Amino acid sequence: MTVTSEQLQAIMPQADAQNIQTYLPYLNQAMPVYHIDTPARAAAFLAQLGHECGQFSVVTENLNYRADRLVAVFPKYFPTLTVAQRYAGKPDMIANKVYANRLGNGPESSGDGWRFRGRGLIQLTGRASYDDCSKGLTGNTATFQDAPDLLATPQYAVASACWFWTVYKTLNDVADQPDNWTTMYKNKLYSKFQWLTIRINGGLNGYDDRLNLWEKAKTVLK
Repeated sequence: MTVTSEQLQAIMPQADAQNIQTYLPYLNQAMPVYHIDTPARAAAFLAQLGHECGQFSVVTENLNYRADRLVAVFPKYFPTLTVAQRYAGKPDMIANKVYANRLGNGPESSGDGWRFRGRGLIQLTGRASYDDCSKGLTGNTATFQDAPDLLATPQYAVASACWFWTVYKTLNDVADQPDNWTTMYKNKLYSKFQWLTIRINGGLNGYDDRLNLWEKAKTVLK
């Protein structure tokens, strides 16, 4: 299926028209390659993508937090204001701390957290996913290690999102389920779209916005 600029604007009404024109050709090129090619798959994908990239306004993660927000958003890493104040307003230090020793990254001192912070339309994050995506898209695991900002360019911002959806997380299988489908996870029952959100985000952050975009997308693409 092909998505039109009018459909994208209806799904993401806050998106800048020029940004839609920038990303639309790459979406229509990459989505069929990754089998995001039915209304159900496209609606779920575009809804999640729309939230992750702020309706095409963000392709690189913003980690410029005040101290109080660090305590609220990352309490595990910033349990007190005293700790948070040393990092507030220093996005590179924040990224290096919160992403250290996970997602394939090295320790805080390695700088991996900042180097491999979220980029692309579905905010690919961490050395491991950068390496896997690099191999999947270019055949070379070093491509995005050597030039991580490539993931913020329109071509790779789109391609990485499609790769993440279909190859890394196999989310077409979930998108194909009926809307009333549910699954059990950690002794809790989740709906289809909640489960998609958890698979992408690790939790349900921004769920109301994602759900609103999904409802729009289903109506527009039906």
